[in-house]
Amino acid sequence: MLQDIRDNSQGVVAKVIIGFIVAIFALFGVDSIMSGFTTSPPIAEINGEEITEAQLQLSTQNLLNSIGGSVDSLDQGLLEQIALSQIVEEVLLRQSAQNSAMTISNNRIDRSIIENPQFQINGTFDSDFAIRTMASQGFSVPLYRETLKQQMLLSQLANAYSSSAFVTDVELERIAGLSAQTRDFRYLSIPLGTRTLGTAITDAEIQAYYDDNQENFTQPETVSVRYVMLDKNAITEEIELDEALIRAQYETEREAFEGSAEKRASHILFEVGGDFTEAQALELAATAKQRLDAGEDFGAVALDMSTDTISAEDGGDIGYTDGSAFPEAIEEALEVLALNEISGPVVTEFGVHIVMLTEDSENVFQSYEEVAERIERELKSSEIELIYAERLEDLSNLAFETGDLQTISEELDMNVLISGAFGRTGGTGIFSNQALIAAAFSEEVLLEGNNSEVIELNPSQAVVMNVLEFTEATILPLEEVEPEIAVILRTEMERQAVQDLSDQILTAIENSDSIEQLLADNELEWLTEQGSARVDASVNREILSRVFAMSLPEADTPAYGNLVLSNDTAVIVELNSINTGSIETLAQIDRENMVSSMISDLGNSDFQAYMSNLQQSADIESSILDEAPL
Repeated sequence: MLQDIRDNSQGVVAKVIIGFIVAIFALFGVDSIMSGFTTSPPIAEINGEEITEAQLQLSTQNLLNSIGGSVDSLDQGLLEQIALSQIVEEVLLRQSAQNSAMTISNNRIDRSIIENPQFQINGTFDSDFAIRTMASQGFSVPLYRETLKQQMLLSQLANAYSSSAFVTDVELERIAGLSAQTRDFRYLSIPLGTRTLGTAITDAEIQAYYDDNQENFTQPETVSVRYVMLDKNAITEEIELDEALIRAQYETEREAFEGSAEKRASHILFEVGGDFTEAQALELAATAKQRLDAGEDFGAVALDMSTDTISAEDGGDIGYTDGSAFPEAIEEALEVLALNEISGPVVTEFGVHIVMLTEDSENVFQSYEEVAERIERELKSSEIELIYAERLEDLSNLAFETGDLQTISEELDMNVLISGAFGRTGGTGIFSNQALIAAAFSEEVLLEGNNSEVIELNPSQAVVMNVLEFTEATILPLEEVEPEIAVILRTEMERQAVQDLSDQILTAIENSDSIEQLLADNELEWLTEQGSARVDASVNREILSRVFAMSLPEADTPAYGNLVLSNDTAVIVELNSINTGSIETLAQIDRENMVSSMISDLGNSDFQAYMSNLQQSADIESSILDEAPL
């Protein structure tokens, strides 16, 4: 439905009202547009139209969803007031559109439906597909048409404001005079340097700074641990399969296959309900089918696009069916597919699928050479998972039963490793894992000296650890931080020297004294900027902001100001001229953007005034809104 709104909205004010348009559907549901809520008592009336508790609760939930909050964390009463205020605005807009005798022709509605990509397959409208898509969203065809009509009416109302706003030449010139304004100025930059190197920093100053700022020289508490790691990748290296085992599995599969009516399939799945709507999933499925028809490998497309990541890693393979293992729609698709033929989009309760028939009992079973690698991979994977699960359980039991890691090491043939020191903010590698850090500093491990529980870092790695060494937070000794303090004090001294020089120059200017020698002694010179705009990229943004905040005391008299940049550079600014902008000086694209922006502002202002008038003239009764006026 959002696409319908976009297609039928023109202008900026229409975009403002889109939130109202969408919310009508969300608030009043798929049935209310035709019949209204009738199952709960009214909690408000708007020009005689009843608003029920059910509508309010639905609106409140939608509001919660939009802000990502929960009832427990937010004021329920305030939420209901906001939600009801939104309902009032939406109902008033809908009533106004209806009372204004606005109409939408059936032809326009039909055209909007036909042109909606949600109802198209490969760019062509498909009526059966459209009906299914509407049904998946909870609509019958008449209900969808009525909902779309209401949305288009509100868009028409919004367009009335966006299309009626206009800007006079006087208004345009006034705004251009400000936005296109330029300024002539020059400035001095006084960066930090070496002005204070001749002034020694005393031991007493360093000591005093150290005494006053010891919190800045604290070494945080750290811990180092002993640990054992269970790694699935290491298990992989242990497993070697005898070819006889692979051949035996092949024979088992072949016998079972040849004696059955089974089919084997692969799929590319686009799940509905999470990231995708059914319409979006169908579009993606159509794209995948196009890639496959163009000759791309099924497994490669599955790996790239399928939301079923497990099957995608195996070329999309979903195994065998005897006609009942898969959803009915997939089974029906497989019945008409030839070997290695690819279906079009297939819709099931799980989403939208592209299906390929990879094996059929009516065909000769694949040779050993063709499937040996796959069988070996599956056998290894099963063996690895089994061994990992067994060792994970053993690791968990031993971690609880024994107080040391050496027993675990001997029982499970695992090396005891030692970490470097790390703090509560973590270290590198696995020691950046938050669960591991929390366990290391937990009371059970840190204070009681016990083994940690099994910490599963990821699906392939698990760790058990205990504390090797704990170092409390300490204040670093003066001799260790003395060089750092010296740098800090020197920087502060230099920063003050820069500020003193800036003040000296400004004082000389105010007294009309010559500053040329002062500038020469400090190797400073003016930098001149002519006709600089507010967005001039060649001038420091901080300097520009200061320049455009200044005013001239009188004609032909410069103004002076100063600032300190974020890098501690002191700047003195001399503003010489303010040049009023003109619409004629703007590029055509800038002129068009200015007009568009002004029309937008005017349209929005008119729309807000319209809404205010609707509210003031409406007959609204609600105890909830009485508590907090609109």
